[in-house]
Amino acid sequence: MKKDLLTILDLTSEEIRAIFQLTADMKHGVIRRSLPEKTIAMIFEKPSLRTRMTFQVGINQLGGHAIYLTQQDIELGGRESVADVARNLERWVDGIVARTYKHETIVELARNASIPVINALSDREHPCQALTDLYTIMEKKRGLAGLRVAYIGDGNNVCNSLVLLAATLGVQLTVASPSGYRPDEEIIAAADARRADSKARISFTDDPLKAVEGADVVYTDVWVSMGDEAEAEQRLRSFARYQVNAELMRAAKKDAVVMHCLPARRGLEITDEVMDGPQSIVFDQAENRLHVQKALLVSLLEFRDMRQQMMFP
Repeated sequence: MKKDLLTILDLTSEEIRAIFQLTADMKHGVIRRSLPEKTIAMIFEKPSLRTRMTFQVGINQLGGHAIYLTQQDIELGGRESVADVARNLERWVDGIVARTYKHETIVELARNASIPVINALSDREHPCQALTDLYTIMEKKRGLAGLRVAYIGDGNNVCNSLVLLAATLGVQLTVASPSGYRPDEEIIAAADARRADSKARISFTDDPLKAVEGADVVYTDVWVSMGDEAEAEQRLRSFARYQVNAELMRAAKKDAVVMHCLPARRGLEITDEVMDGPQSIVFDQAENRLHVQKALLVSLLEFRDMRQQMMFP
């Protein structure tokens, strides 16, 4: 038996808090964990700086080995079916990290592989990013209770995962997006089901100023994600008033922090003044991808090893 991370819904609130605690312990050297001789296949259909570097560096730091595979290397779903790729990889490696265009590709990999699969970004979700975001907020604000988080911009894969994670952990989140660009309706329905237990408050508006009023955290992302380039002109018009700038930040709390998952289109969704200003924790957020993903790798691979030992004493 194995455990995957395809969506935030794969994790309970208890598992998420355990990952956060392990992240903090590993980051600050309280405990040391390793994955000696483990080999991880990294399938990347999309280019990446942070995701590739943080996973590859993290695997190396844990004593494992990372093998990077691009779409040109394996032509996933083209030269060979996704299912057959999964069945091959499970014979050679201990886990798969996949960054794909379609979420269904990651689901298919997990369905056909007996080893853990981690979603490193799909068109539906970006769970590693959202986990890092909430961990960073918790670290900077010394907890999550009572905090107000405002997400300004496109209801994309990052936003989908943030909505699910906020609902799971009981966070107050307001998403401000233009009409037609809100998070996926299935995501909202799943978040509604989760927040019944967590008492989270998730709301949606088309008014960025209203979303930011009294916020402890202001988060934004690109208006045109990879795969949306054909809509760029229309998106730039639709999101014109959703820029995170000094004027918008005046509506947030004085000690509010600013986040962006990067890469940023400076001068569009965020200004240099804000991104490089004293409220920005953008690069702390980027650093924490390394620490959170190391904790994820350890948790998922140790879970598999533990279950195997239980099955074969």
